[in-house]
Amino acid sequence: MSPSETIAALIALVIAAAILSAACIRAIHPLLVRYALARPNARSSHRIPTPQGAGIAVIAASLLVAGIAVVWFASPSLTLWVLFGSTVTIATVGAIDDLRPMPVLPRLGLQALCILAILLVLPGQNQITPILPLWLERALLLVAALWFVNLTNFMDGLDWITVAEVVPVTAALALMGFASAIPLPTAFLAAALCGAMLGFAPFNKPVAKLFLGDVGSLPIGLLLAWCFLELAYAGHLAAAILLPLYYLCDATITLLRRMARREPFWIAHRSHFYQRATDNGYSVQDVVQRVFLLNIGLASLAGLSIYLPGAVSDIVVLLVGAGSVSLVLRQFGTLRNRQAG
Repeated sequence: MSPSETIAALIALVIAAAILSAACIRAIHPLLVRYALARPNARSSHRIPTPQGAGIAVIAASLLVAGIAVVWFASPSLTLWVLFGSTVTIATVGAIDDLRPMPVLPRLGLQALCILAILLVLPGQNQITPILPLWLERALLLVAALWFVNLTNFMDGLDWITVAEVVPVTAALALMGFASAIPLPTAFLAAALCGAMLGFAPFNKPVAKLFLGDVGSLPIGLLLAWCFLELAYAGHLAAAILLPLYYLCDATITLLRRMARREPFWIAHRSHFYQRATDNGYSVQDVVQRVFLLNIGLASLAGLSIYLPGAVSDIVVLLVGAGSVSLVLRQFGTLRNRQAG
């Protein structure tokens, strides 16, 4: 495809996925109101029962639009079809958990099997760090992907926060595909997911009328993890770390803190930095605006790391990115009135 055809295709995918996602959400909304109400719990930021499950439409629109584009414009690989199948499976597990909570171990086991299936069909030459044995790298990727799938779910606890994370990140990935930094099928997938989240955004605008649910947040985590893996395989490891850096830091630091305090970290809680921010005087709009702007900055740094390759530039942009995330996390953990004073 020529550059003009590629950018036109990516824009068309965003628009098509947004329209399809919004239309599907409207169609299933009455069913979600009737059967899938999310009732407030210890982790919740909402105070009244709110329907969840819009992720059904987001994932369906993303996979359908991306699948058609890949078949039409590129040559789909076995790995991509396994990714799509694993995404549907994890979404199904999430849907069951939304309706009737599942025990932790069976849920994690099914997710791990889906991720393992993807890793098993990856070409043997795909390796990020040749210094490690391939089996060890794949084992580490399994753990990392499983964590990212679940942390994406943990971070989906505030109106618009997943939109503020996914839209700038996937838009950046699509542009990286246009610049040939990642394979075109991955860029198509990122563009479709970006559009599907834009279609969902009006329904999740604070105060939200609809939530993604586990049926959406878990498979979104898998699709994002795949995009970051493709970016790393293309030799852009710094960019693959920078794009999800806020989610990684907020969720991982929170987990380590709870483990250090010997708290039951697997139980619903409100210890994430973005949750503490609302308790510290920040409005929901304040939090998501900061997350959105931070992600735009991280995406710009990721693009810079691709444009200026080299170990020194990678270290510099990673340090700048880490400093930016640290600043936002510190703000979220500080009382707003004290900060203003």
